[in-house]
Amino acid sequence: MAKKKEKIYVLDTSVLIHDHQAITNFENNHVAIPITVLEELDKFKVGNDSKNFSAREVIRFIDKLSATSSLQNWISLGKNKGDFKVILETTPAGLNAEDIYAHGKNDHKIINSALFLKETERQKDVIMITKDINLRIKAKALGIAAEDYETGKVSMNELEDASTLTIENLESDVIREIFTRGKIDEDGILGDRKIANGYYILKNGKSSSLAVYNPLLDQIERIEKEFVYGIKPKNAEQAFAFSALLNPDIKLVALQGVAGTGKTLLALASALEQSKQFHQVILARPIVPLSNKEIGFLPGDASDKIGPYMEPLWDNLKFIKAQFGENEKKHKAIMEMEEQGKIVITPLAFIRGRSLSNIMFIVDEAQNLTPHEVKTIITRAGEGTKIVFTGDCHQIDTPYLDENSNGLSYLIDKLKGQNLFAHVKLEKGERSELANLANDLL
Repeated sequence: MAKKKEKIYVLDTSVLIHDHQAITNFENNHVAIPITVLEELDKFKVGNDSKNFSAREVIRFIDKLSATSSLQNWISLGKNKGDFKVILETTPAGLNAEDIYAHGKNDHKIINSALFLKETERQKDVIMITKDINLRIKAKALGIAAEDYETGKVSMNELEDASTLTIENLESDVIREIFTRGKIDEDGILGDRKIANGYYILKNGKSSSLAVYNPLLDQIERIEKEFVYGIKPKNAEQAFAFSALLNPDIKLVALQGVAGTGKTLLALASALEQSKQFHQVILARPIVPLSNKEIGFLPGDASDKIGPYMEPLWDNLKFIKAQFGENEKKHKAIMEMEEQGKIVITPLAFIRGRSLSNIMFIVDEAQNLTPHEVKTIITRAGEGTKIVFTGDCHQIDTPYLDENSNGLSYLIDKLKGQNLFAHVKLEKGERSELANLANDLL
């Protein structure tokens, strides 16, 4: 039997920014980074964004390794781990990426480092790992094996299957008891489909009931479609979302769905309904630059620059206010909350580093966050805080994330079945017939 060839994984900067622990996640294989990657990390090290944090963490890790040996030699990463080194050479003897593509570009220098390793480490398989799709294609065109960074990726098919569950052909007594008492002991009714805070449509012929499984009481509880701060759920999934958002025992909620399904509106209405239970309601979203232009390119001061990004959140607040007349109590309550700073709409970066206690914290467009960013936000939660992530896992606006590797998908996959967590997938668009047509056909 032929001996299995050893592997050398060459990591691109995008991998290290995505996961600052990536160097240690390749089991007992060799890991190398080109010197060009160190230069790029140096550019990223200053700032308060997550990419700056990751750059600093990677630099510190490599610095510790350098204390034991020269980075030009293979350095052990520890027990059951491979070795690590920095590739200084960026000019292969044969095929040269800079001659083929363009000179002076860091991506092409990184490819050249992999080509150099391929020439000098002929007994090993050299594989480039990068989150940059175009870099993978360029590397493959020059004969280098190139792959995406798979750690933290989840199966979207499993996430889809974990959404609303329909239980058919239940005994009529079960449906009757849920309707009359509002709850029933689970007692095997859900079978192997039982999941903590799972949402179900229970059916018996023409009779049906919306329900949730309460893991604390081991009961199935009925869900009603009721108005929440002027907003009434228009379908089963919206009713499920309100159930999760208003349940004080659920501290973390993920609302997933395409544009127009009401994710942010439901979260905001629920926050207003519970405003007396929290010191503050914060709505935040990551700023994803448009057309590859950073926010600094936009005219005006800081408020002017972030305004366009926050406008969708303000639109939801205006819609809820519009459900009430100007002299109505709830309309005035919203105005007072805005004036007193009890409801805040802000870019996510502006609350970075804060400790979140007694706060309802809604994070919009969470699919544009990395798994590490989502973890960082959740670990900021203090006593009395509830966190809600909303987003569409299929609509990614950042270049190095996809539907399988973004923070929202990762969160749903890792926390499903936990007593403190609930996940609802909103299926039906309720914005307008035109919006639904676009989602279905375009």
